[in-house]
Amino acid sequence: MTASIILPGAPEQPSTAIITENNKVNDPAGATSQPKSTSISQSEAATSPSPPHPYFFTDGLRRVAPYFYTYNTWCKERWRGRRIIEVFESEFRERPVEYYRAAMESGQVAVNGKTVSPDYVMVNGDLVSHTTHRHEPPVTQDPVQVIHEDDNMVVINKPSGVPVHPAGRYHYNSVVEIMKAERGPAFAPRPCNRLDRLTSGIMFIAKTGKAAESLSAQIFRRSVRKEYLARVVGRFPDGEVVCDQPILQISPKLGLNRVRANGKSAKTVFKRLAYYPPPITKSSSSNSSSPDQLETGAPGDQFTREVGGYSIVRCLPVTGRTHQIRVHLQFLGHPVQNDPIYANQKVWGFDLGRNDAEATQNTDEDVLSRLSRMGKEQAADAVAYYDEMVDMYHKKKAERMSGELCDVCETPLYTDPGSQELSLWLHSLRYEDADGSWSYVSPLPAWAMPPEGASGPTQVGGIGDLVEAAGEDMEIEIS
Repeated sequence: MTASIILPGAPEQPSTAIITENNKVNDPAGATSQPKSTSISQSEAATSPSPPHPYFFTDGLRRVAPYFYTYNTWCKERWRGRRIIEVFESEFRERPVEYYRAAMESGQVAVNGKTVSPDYVMVNGDLVSHTTHRHEPPVTQDPVQVIHEDDNMVVINKPSGVPVHPAGRYHYNSVVEIMKAERGPAFAPRPCNRLDRLTSGIMFIAKTGKAAESLSAQIFRRSVRKEYLARVVGRFPDGEVVCDQPILQISPKLGLNRVRANGKSAKTVFKRLAYYPPPITKSSSSNSSSPDQLETGAPGDQFTREVGGYSIVRCLPVTGRTHQIRVHLQFLGHPVQNDPIYANQKVWGFDLGRNDAEATQNTDEDVLSRLSRMGKEQAADAVAYYDEMVDMYHKKKAERMSGELCDVCETPLYTDPGSQELSLWLHSLRYEDADGSWSYVSPLPAWAMPPEGASGPTQVGGIGDLVEAAGEDMEIEIS
């Protein structure tokens, strides 16, 4: 995908970029700025240097002012033979279908540079362009930490809640763009592995094409192993637990995957690192804390109603399916404790989808219907937030449609995400070459450390026992 980017806040029509800013925006230094109006052509905007540093920081979040942006993407194979309105309705959740229909009729959505009707049938070779006033969601202001750096590679500890590449609603608020902004326009980061937006941990950023090819060759030879940590609901079983249930993608739009017999083969090895029983909870009658006072606490620690406490679990993915660890942990009855999809009782019910390979407890249609309301009319509450006071606090602080519209483009606006939507208790802990030539291990995330007043491990040993449990299938796929 390619794109034309206009300076943040520029209220222009697709053919011309008028760079203005009607509202003052805090810059990273805390000052305010009021750019002068300037006119440039769209072609100049597409080829001009990157705009000034777009970030400003408030309330612990990294923010980007709204700006005009043109998406350009080639027709995907699964789009061929389908009406363009059907493609947008099924694969893009950011805006209602009425917006996309109007955008096609007005020419904001074009095919091969020409206005087409919503009923246009897509064919191979079509180039779809969509010019939109972009409102990026804020992300955590936590930095991209460097674990190791040499002439060829930067090994980073990616913060949770930040996507790797520009995609969907995110562009500047991505690892690639943040690193470009920090290191200058000459830096061309080449991610060598992928992590989900909510997942934190180790990533490899090659500085050159040659370095990226070298690591890719190791990956192709299946000689790279990786290990994750997860904080899960309840007491995870003793010993090595192997889950080899196949996984099927149910909805790319909502990011839903499930264990299903006709899915792709998948295998993960798990082993409990620590178990922490539930602390003494405060009853609602004796708890006088206001929801706002809970902001400094760690939801799921002091106020959880999870009778079984929680476990820190080591995870060795033998294959690399989307959401593999999260889906397998859900199937085993121990989902990631703050997972907004797979530990959501409003979506899955009390059993949270455990052992439901045939979808008899929750049909795909029911799950999709409930999940589609998350982040819209309802907050995406995970099981860790079901204490009455915490639930009240996070409903106030969760991202959902605010009921307000953008003054420039009349797009429905979202509230800020809550902390539970910026963090997933799943962390990429370790990457190593099977022959021992290199190994990188990140520090344990704060949520994996022993809670206050408890004893437990603060580091993780080698992965030999997990590899042995994986057996002959130990062919790691980076994804």
